[in-house]
Amino acid sequence: MKFYKFSLLLLFIFNIQGVVAQKMQFEEYDPPSTLVVQETIIKKAKFPFIDVHNHQFRMPTQDLSELVTEMDKLNMAVMVNLSGRGRGSDEHLKGALENVRTNAPNRFIVFTNISLQGIDDPDWTSRTVTQLENDVAAGANGLKIYKSQGMDNKDSKGNRIKIDDPRIDPVWEKCGELGIPVLIHAADPKPFWDAHNNQNERWLELKLRSRRKRDANVTGSWETIIQEQHNIFRKHKNTKFINAHLGWYGNNLAKLAELMDEIPNMYSEIGAVIAELGRQPRNAKAFLTKYQDRIMFGKDSWNPEEYYTYFRVLESDDEYFPYYKRYHAFWKMYGLDLDDEVLKKLYYKNALKVVPNIDKSLFPK
Repeated sequence: MKFYKFSLLLLFIFNIQGVVAQKMQFEEYDPPSTLVVQETIIKKAKFPFIDVHNHQFRMPTQDLSELVTEMDKLNMAVMVNLSGRGRGSDEHLKGALENVRTNAPNRFIVFTNISLQGIDDPDWTSRTVTQLENDVAAGANGLKIYKSQGMDNKDSKGNRIKIDDPRIDPVWEKCGELGIPVLIHAADPKPFWDAHNNQNERWLELKLRSRRKRDANVTGSWETIIQEQHNIFRKHKNTKFINAHLGWYGNNLAKLAELMDEIPNMYSEIGAVIAELGRQPRNAKAFLTKYQDRIMFGKDSWNPEEYYTYFRVLESDDEYFPYYKRYHAFWKMYGLDLDDEVLKKLYYKNALKVVPNIDKSLFPK
């Protein structure tokens, strides 16, 4: 009888465990891999690098010495702060430039920004071009365009302001005249526009971050926004454009290669898309090797420990390791084991060619 009761108890426990397992949600399923392979933890880049895609909204009042200490641990020689104007004020840009000039003059590069508010005003174009000239004279070394300027901003009639709106043409031309690059973020990953169903590779991200779902009727279609971006690249041949996030073609490097061949004034960077490269190591290595003069290092957010994954993908030959945000990439990644010369160009040489006034003495020749 005791054995019978004990057996019933075990059966009950196993059934409860089975029910719990069956009721587990997909987003909870995240088992550690049982695969035993080489693990190379790289906390410091092999060569000093320039992060061309970062945001420091507190820069006017920030203690830059603390930030520089963390940068040194990573071997980050220079950080490009794309949010020079913060939320849009002259005072914010002046404060950021003064803080850098006083406390860390060779470790930071500051970009400026523009606002499309009032684009229907007759003097918007001339006013914006003048602002750009003044910002560069004050010390800004590039222009950052946010994705909102191609999806969310509306004119006085409520229409979406297109990236290739002709009223903005003089701004792109002026950047070329001033010798500063335009780092432009257009659109988002294409699956954000697709149906949120079991065929969407970003299903988990959209479930956990529902505000990232896009509606073509509101923002324009992904294809439309991307085409508008490419239109300005083609039209303004004397301006250097840094197409952020591999132009959202990290999952289609063959298409990105076509664009690189067609548009010689288009550069790119790897911010927030390292997981796309890490899941196709042979293809990605071939692409980065072929276009080694056109791709730069970028991250897009400041979390020092996340840089370790970038270093591991770029420098190691490790196999089957995770990305740090499962909702971005539920797949595993592999190291590209890039050649040293390719790494040097990705880490700093290309940025030195494109972004003005970076202190070259911080880098090996």
